Amino acid sequence: MKLYPDLKGEYTKRHKELWPEMRQMLKEHGAISYSIFFDPETDYLFGYLEIEDEEKWAQTAETEINRKWWDFMKNVMDTNPDNSPVTVDLEKVFEL
Repeated sequence: MKLYPDLKGEYTKRHKELWPEMRQMLKEHGAISYSIFFDPETDYLFGYLEIEDEEKWAQTAETEINRKWWDFMKNVMDTNPDNSPVTVDLEKVFEL
């Protein structure tokens, strides 16, 4: 994912104030651990997510609260036409 320039503070603020219903939806759909890291040189974000089940997690995109979150975040980051964040899946090349 990629932030628009100089919006790290706003992005961080919004996540510190994550809506309770969004937090609940993430847990209900199997999020065990979710971390987001920021690269200040490129404004790129890297999300690391541990989930219980791929199929269950895939359903998050269709929830009303997730769509509302995407709409809320569209002005701070690159998004697709449906306001979902533009993402790139990375290939795992090492794990210990």
